[in-house]
Amino acid sequence: MDLSALERAGELVRTHGGALLRRDDQDPPLAFKQTLHHAEKVRIARVAASLIQDGETIILDSGTTTAEIAKQIRKIDGKSINVITNALNVAAFLVDVPSVRLIMPGGMLRRESNSLSGHLAEAALAELRADRLFLGADGIDPELGVMTPHLPEAQLNAKMIEISRRVIAVADSSKLMRRNISRIARVEQLHTLITDSGASPAVVEELRGRGVEVILA
Repeated sequence: MDLSALERAGELVRTHGGALLRRDDQDPPLAFKQTLHHAEKVRIARVAASLIQDGETIILDSGTTTAEIAKQIRKIDGKSINVITNALNVAAFLVDVPSVRLIMPGGMLRRESNSLSGHLAEAALAELRADRLFLGADGIDPELGVMTPHLPEAQLNAKMIEISRRVIAVADSSKLMRRNISRIARVEQLHTLITDSGASPAVVEELRGRGVEVILA
């Protein structure tokens, strides 16, 4: 058995002296998730960044794919944008970009995801409005919806959806048909999903049938 290949596929987490099978309701450390499906995440991020218009206010949710979007924003010339984010790693990529006005809602830090959530964050978001939300997801099931393993983050994501004109989920194809403990939203609340070309055609067709624009990067 090739443990390295299984680790790259996200099926297990290597530990000292062995390996543990990964359950869908577990949230592995951010450093580990950054290594998974990296090329696909970069392609997704490039497509996502190309949608951003000058003068827009966008939300970048926490996650490794949204962090790649932040890296792409660093390369954008001639666009001045407002970026709302609850993710410390996303903010770190944008803190020195002159064309970006960075807004962080505050809240309780969750170290596993480098993200802020909770009542303080939700209250701060309630006073804001955004043109586009780029929403990360740990699982997307056409019937069950968009999911995450952490309830407070799901509640904050729901508030992000509420204040955004357009909701764009960004998730590599390994996240499709993966289920998790906390539902963020129904798929019908998404305007767009950007995923990679490895996505199951049947799942893509079902999502499109539910009114979601699916872009394959």
